[in-house]
Amino acid sequence: MLLRLLRLVIGLALFGIGCAVLVQAGIGLDPWTVLAEGLSVQTGIGIGWIVVITGALVLLAWIPLRQRPGIGTIANILVVGTVMQGALAVIPPVENYLWGVLVFVFGIALIAAASGIYLGADLGPGPRDGLMTGLHARFGWPIWVCRFAVEGSVLVTGWLLGGTVGLGTVLFAVLIGPGVHVALDVSARWRALRVRRATISV
Repeated sequence: MLLRLLRLVIGLALFGIGCAVLVQAGIGLDPWTVLAEGLSVQTGIGIGWIVVITGALVLLAWIPLRQRPGIGTIANILVVGTVMQGALAVIPPVENYLWGVLVFVFGIALIAAASGIYLGADLGPGPRDGLMTGLHARFGWPIWVCRFAVEGSVLVTGWLLGGTVGLGTVLFAVLIGPGVHVALDVSARWRALRVRRATISV
């Protein structure tokens, strides 16, 4: 359990750093960060703190959906946004657009790897993922419909509030799924290898 908790915290911290990298790349953001940036523009509150606040509000939406949060859910809310806010203070913005694209792709890779690390701990989904699965379980809608409806609404709202939508938004939509898939596969293989080694040593 201690190793799982350590894995959870490391994965979520890397996720927060990856989110900060996307922001500083300056070429567009994923839907939820577009919303966070838009709210930050309107309120003056740091993007990372907005991520914490919106995560907590999304968790409240779990109540009518009869979803139960895990340790990982609460940690997701507290760690990702906090680390993201700290990382934004030390990671400089990218001025060159081409470099911004390269930095953004690196940020996606970091987020994908971080997802493989913290999801492998199996201590509960993040608040936004739980919202999708909760809508699916409550109403029977396909997961892709739930994700499209929620993230589409979040994206449009964030853009209207002043969040950044651009090439990065498209890149994230296209690359994050395959990236997380590869990261989870690597994580599963690593766990299986550890189990085999432990069995052989016994």
